[in-house]
Amino acid sequence: MRDFFSGGPGGEGVRPAAVAAVAGVGFGLWALSGVYIVQPNEQAVVTTFGAYSRSEGPGIRYHLPTPIERVEKVPVTSLNRIDIGGVGEADVPEESLMLTGDENIVDLDFSVTWRVADASKYLFTLRDPDVSVKAAAESAMREVVGKSELQPILTTGRGQVQAQTAELMQKTLDSWGAGISVVEVQIRSANPPQEVAAAFRDVNSAGQDQESARNEANTYRNRVVNEAKGDAAKLIQSAEAYREQSVREATGDVARFNQIYDEYRRAPGVTKDRLYIETMQRVLANSNKVVIDGKGASAPIILPPDVFRPRTSPRPAEAPAAAASAQPSAPAQQGAAR
Repeated sequence: MRDFFSGGPGGEGVRPAAVAAVAGVGFGLWALSGVYIVQPNEQAVVTTFGAYSRSEGPGIRYHLPTPIERVEKVPVTSLNRIDIGGVGEADVPEESLMLTGDENIVDLDFSVTWRVADASKYLFTLRDPDVSVKAAAESAMREVVGKSELQPILTTGRGQVQAQTAELMQKTLDSWGAGISVVEVQIRSANPPQEVAAAFRDVNSAGQDQESARNEANTYRNRVVNEAKGDAAKLIQSAEAYREQSVREATGDVARFNQIYDEYRRAPGVTKDRLYIETMQRVLANSNKVVIDGKGASAPIILPPDVFRPRTSPRPAEAPAAAASAQPSAPAQQGAAR
């Protein structure tokens, strides 16, 4: 080292070339100190003498060495969470107790999930981002709850409250230029205050009993009304069917009477005989009486016992055949009738 920096053996002073070499190496190391790597989940913010200069995305980047430029990396894809109203059993009434639109008090705990959307705004706009996000979340939730009724918050209206709170939070943070994106607002619990929880449960129980009784009454009413409508429709259909049957029977009787009358006008005697025979056939069809023509009978007539048994009405298909077998001929019937 002495030989390198001095002028050689017996030489005096420092060699200028050695000093220049050392200075060059130092400058090279200082210049290379500006090389940095930005990870895929990060965004780099470069400042020049403390003032914002530019933002860099993932990859191998370079900035002027310190103290000219500095770089700060911010994770922009990581999710951050803030719990408001307490965590677990540790309840914070100052944060969780809120006044609803119908002048009730609700004990509400919720969480906010957020991420960095713009690294430069995130670093230079807010002094304490966590405190700012928590303040914006609590303010937005109180405003939304103050416009809502208690019952929907406790039952089916939580989704709407969460969506409205997230939207109002985002508007507030955007107006501040915070560079933060609200991912989700989730209500962890919503209950009446502990001091009135028992009375509130009694009120809910009474409301449920009322709703149950109303549903039963509606069910009974619907059943009775539907049955009455069904009976009325059945009666109307029966009446219409009877009317149609009566009209058709009357029309048929009129047409048959007109036909008989026309036949009677052309042959009165034959028509009378035919009507008489048809009437006697219908009368004697189910009778146990036996009509015998006594002309030419010389020996006793023996009738089988089956003749005097009760006779049943023949089926419609058998009626013509039975009538034909019981009537040998029209002249014989006329003689028997006489």
